[in-house]
Amino acid sequence: MYSLKTEHSFDSAHFLKGYNGKCSNIHGHRWRVIIEVMDSRVGDDGQTRGMIVDFATLKEEVRKEADALDHCLIIEKGTLKQNTYEALKEEGFSMIEMPFRPTAENFAKYFYDLFIEKGYNVRCATVYETPNNCATYYEV
Repeated sequence: MYSLKTEHSFDSAHFLKGYNGKCSNIHGHRWRVIIEVMDSRVGDDGQTRGMIVDFATLKEEVRKEADALDHCLIIEKGTLKQNTYEALKEEGFSMIEMPFRPTAENFAKYFYDLFIEKGYNVRCATVYETPNNCATYYEV
C-alpha cells in the first residue's frame, strides 16, 4: 500500500460554547491540516505514471481549503446571539459558521469528508490545534 501526506496551516480564532474553562473565550490557533491519501498501486502511464496522485494537485487543494479558513472567527452555527453576530459582521469581521463545534476532532472529520467528496482515497485527516495536540479521523 502506498500513502502520501501533505499539509497546510491556517490561523483562526474560535471558542467552545458551553465549555467550562478557558476555551469558552475567543482564542486563536495555528491549525495544521494533514491529509493522507493511499492506494495499492501507482499509475502506469501519462502524467501520473509512478504516482498515486499528483502531489501538486493534492497540495493545491489542501492549501485552498485551509486558506478559506485563514484569519477568521470560526463559530458553531447558533452559538452567538443574533445581535452579536450582526454587530461583528457590521464591524467587518470575517466569520465562518460551521454546523459543528469547532474542535480538532470535528475539523479532522470535516477535512476527511471533504477530500473523500473530492474523489481522494483518504486514509486519514489530522488536525493540529497546537504544536503538540492533534486529532486524527479515519474510518475502519
